[in-house]
Amino acid sequence: RIIDGALQLEFAGGSWRFLQHRPLQNTLAMEDPVVKHSVHTLVFRSLKRTHDMFLGHEGQPIPEDDLALKAKIACKIQSEHYQVKDLPPPNETVAKMTMRTAPTSAKPDPPSVTVLGGHAYPSAPGTCIYRLSECEEGIAVVKEQVAAAHKHIPTGASVGDIYEHAGKDRIGLPSQTLVLSKGTQQLVPRRALQTVRPEWHPPWKLMRVLSGHLGWVRCIAMEPGNEWFATGSSDRTIKLWELASGRLKLTLTGHISAVRALTVSHRQPYLFSAGEDKQVKCWDLEYNKVVRHYHGHLSGVYCMSLHPTIDVLLTGGRDATARVWDMRTKACIHTLGGHTNTVADILTQAPNPQTPFLRFCFASGSPDNIKIWKLPDGNFLQNFTGHQSIVNTLAINSDGVLVSGGDNGSLHFWDWKTGYNFQKHQTTVQPGSLDSEAGIFKCLFDVSGCRLLTAEADKTIKIYKEDDTATEESHPVVWKPEIMRRKRY
Repeated sequence: RIIDGALQLEFAGGSWRFLQHRPLQNTLAMEDPVVKHSVHTLVFRSLKRTHDMFLGHEGQPIPEDDLALKAKIACKIQSEHYQVKDLPPPNETVAKMTMRTAPTSAKPDPPSVTVLGGHAYPSAPGTCIYRLSECEEGIAVVKEQVAAAHKHIPTGASVGDIYEHAGKDRIGLPSQTLVLSKGTQQLVPRRALQTVRPEWHPPWKLMRVLSGHLGWVRCIAMEPGNEWFATGSSDRTIKLWELASGRLKLTLTGHISAVRALTVSHRQPYLFSAGEDKQVKCWDLEYNKVVRHYHGHLSGVYCMSLHPTIDVLLTGGRDATARVWDMRTKACIHTLGGHTNTVADILTQAPNPQTPFLRFCFASGSPDNIKIWKLPDGNFLQNFTGHQSIVNTLAINSDGVLVSGGDNGSLHFWDWKTGYNFQKHQTTVQPGSLDSEAGIFKCLFDVSGCRLLTAEADKTIKIYKEDDTATEESHPVVWKPEIMRRKRY
């Protein structure tokens, strides 16, 4: 017979027989009752356990890794001090002068190793660093090689001489005032950085408005003698105007679509035109007729440029190619590919851009910025920011005034050296035109740089000139230099 606390059973005749059933007693009566906590408390306890497990050392310094420290020092020497790490050791005279004139500084307590020649200048990487036992052999070999290579080369001036000749306005920390002279292998004082202040330019005002085209005026070309200029329009005509009086002299017809580019030869009485009809024409202005056609473009021609010294014409267009033409034989010399979309503008210059001692700059406009680039390396120099529009055209004169024309009819005038925007102008459409026809397609200075011509979407040509009554007191330069570092792109 087996008796349980809850059941009593009897085994008889090969089977179990139920005798008695009693309620199950509370076996947990002697234990602590279960306390129910809120979800907030349970979550907080879980977070606390996680914090104790993984963030127990928060705020304490991370132990230094010897291998990482060695790699850091080696990289710093190579990246920041590679120009002066191979300087020759100083002679006795320089060492004495350095000890006499150099400012006192506390010496490091731990034993040290002099890297790369033990140079006496505090700014050089030859100052003392903590001993790197595994690198001593390599350092010793480098020291022997440097000493042998620079045995007969004189050392540079001492720190005292540099402080004496640098001037009070440029004396600072030695690491900020010493640079390496490549020609003499010496440390020389570096010039202090000077902020370029923009020049004062008089504001520009509207002088004359010329109307006569029946469509958008898309291009302008100035005659080298500065007596007249030509304009091309979407009405398929080319008009010649007198610059002084604004009188219409001549109208040339021949294109069957919009005229998009014009240029005038400096040596022959020729005018070149290109349009959306794929045609490039050469006009003889003595007879006022077309004398040459240049065939080859597969779509509209949007830009052209005539080389200033040789008889070569360059054109670019919607077929994503730039073609080089012989002006006399009408032959296509080169077809320059590589573009994947429309070639919008072409410029040529007389000197060879690959000449090492020549330096040129050019500007490119886009909806975000106007960027200045340097040739022949193509390095980016700076941004002109503030023209919040699609920039269709740029022009610059000899006084350092850069003009940008926007698709919304805005004209911005910039100082070329500093990028200071000294004037903003919004064009006014002629009566009878829509407000949306305020776009500026082309702007151009005349030969003297005193007149600015704009070709606009309201079918007019506007001429601007400098305000003769403006002075530096009436229109002061409100310029704030950028304190922050210039953007890289």
